[in-house]
Amino acid sequence: MGGGEQKFRLQVEGGKVSDVAGREDSAAPTAKTRVVEFTTPRSKLIEEANQAIRTDLRDYPRALAAYDALRGDPEALAHWDMANYITMRKLGYNDHGRVHAFITGAAGMAITELLLEGGVRTDIMESGVGDADDVFLTVILGTMLHDIGNQIHRVGHEAHGVALALPILDRIMTPLYPDPFKRVKVRSFILGAINCHDLNPAPLTMEGGIVAVADGTDITKGRGRKAFSLGSVDIHSISALAVDQVVIERGRDKPVLISVTMNNSGGIFQVEEILAPKVIRTPMRRFVDLRATTRPEGEEQILSRVRLDGDHFVMDLGGGEQVAVEVMDSQKQAQQAVVDNLGIGTDSR
Repeated sequence: MGGGEQKFRLQVEGGKVSDVAGREDSAAPTAKTRVVEFTTPRSKLIEEANQAIRTDLRDYPRALAAYDALRGDPEALAHWDMANYITMRKLGYNDHGRVHAFITGAAGMAITELLLEGGVRTDIMESGVGDADDVFLTVILGTMLHDIGNQIHRVGHEAHGVALALPILDRIMTPLYPDPFKRVKVRSFILGAINCHDLNPAPLTMEGGIVAVADGTDITKGRGRKAFSLGSVDIHSISALAVDQVVIERGRDKPVLISVTMNNSGGIFQVEEILAPKVIRTPMRRFVDLRATTRPEGEEQILSRVRLDGDHFVMDLGGGEQVAVEVMDSQKQAQQAVVDNLGIGTDSR
């Protein structure tokens, strides 16, 4: 569909329903959790992303040096792991750790390269702060550090990320920018991108827009490497199973074309709710075409039937497996929250 070769392709192999030992369902302590596990190894995704990033940075020595310093930085490694612990283990969200950092980094590099090849001048260049090397450095550090604030809490994770990124950025950038005047100016673009990657608030710079859109492209198979808990089945989780591939390539009418391939039309929710707003509400809007299609061989059945049995939905999966999930009663949850906050539950004294 594009006018040139693919710059970035994210594809994850299909999953299978299985039991995960060692994880217990809180509603049924003796039962194992039913999950879908994806077969693409985590290490393979990281290495593929690493090779793509290094290829895109080969002509940008400052950005490549910054990337090499970051991926071996013990503080950054700890941040990624702890952000993942909070989002996955405590909130039941998808991966926000190392794999997501590397994949969004690779996507950010592909988008940046296509924009510059298309003659687009980013804010770092337009403001006179720096050149293409500085742009790539800003995007790679911004994309790979954008989610580290989740280790403190999901709420306010953007601002937390800014605070946590500061010492890492200073440690990496000081040897690369002997002039503190320029270093602080370039750093401001990175911090702005981290603060605005979730559109809260929306980014004002092209660099911030690139980081936000790169983040939004990581939507395949529910991020494609987390054991996907069927205990939290909703439109978010079902639609996440429907995205097979994201391709970033040169567009015909705009510098960047992002193509999403789905195995089921339910995946359009991922595109509409996650990726599209990050294109529409950023300075990237004029430079990105976004398309989503369903595979020509037809829809892949994720759920064959759902029925209500008492206070549980019983779901028959396409592969013949069966999963029971407690109905999410928002009124009941609100009432329980009031009881808990007032301390008048059965354990109150």
